[in-house]
Amino acid sequence: MKTALVTGASRGVGRATALGLGARGYRLELLGRASDDQLETERSLRAQGTLFEFADCDLGDFSATDRAIELILARAGAPEVVIHNAGIVERAAFAEFDDASWQRQLDVNLTAPFRVTRALLPAMLAARSGRILFVSSISAVVGSPRQVAYNVSKAGLVALMRCLAEELSDTGLMTAAVLPGAIDTDMLRGSGYAARMTADEVARTLVFLATEASLAHNGGVTEMFGV
Repeated sequence: MKTALVTGASRGVGRATALGLGARGYRLELLGRASDDQLETERSLRAQGTLFEFADCDLGDFSATDRAIELILARAGAPEVVIHNAGIVERAAFAEFDDASWQRQLDVNLTAPFRVTRALLPAMLAARSGRILFVSSISAVVGSPRQVAYNVSKAGLVALMRCLAEELSDTGLMTAAVLPGAIDTDMLRGSGYAARMTADEVARTLVFLATEASLAHNGGVTEMFGV
């Protein structure tokens, strides 16, 4: 049975993606913080018969993240699919943005995906198979008021993916990024934007890239502006 690792599966795009991969027969490793929302995701997965394990981990805590990845590799081996979905946004005017908020968002949104990928990559390269997908944001390519750290972290995620793609050529692995616009999720609250797509719509794109897309999508960026 193939294994997929999904970060931030407690709600929104992460939950929809986990359910979509589970419906395709994947065994799931879920990485994120314990919460009532996470328990609801787990109930939904059990209801559809999906096998999964949950690692309780704050992705901003690098030591805890390292331990969680070691545990996942020990019990599941190299995953066939990795979905970097977890992210946070904290909004403030540029001149009032404080260092702690800046660092939190870069740690969770950018540094954690780098560290998790770096830890998993040797095993995935040895298996010569795997897909590593990054949930960035349309905010990576457009400006937004009051969320400079979020936009910078999401732009950095695209650059990270493109560099990784160059190193994955001819390895049997691929990487790609999805850049959704305004999704009807809790994260959109306070942004000033109206929802233009659902979490399920984004998840369907991720599941396609994870399961059906050819390796020629390596380095690809899928922008989703919505309707």
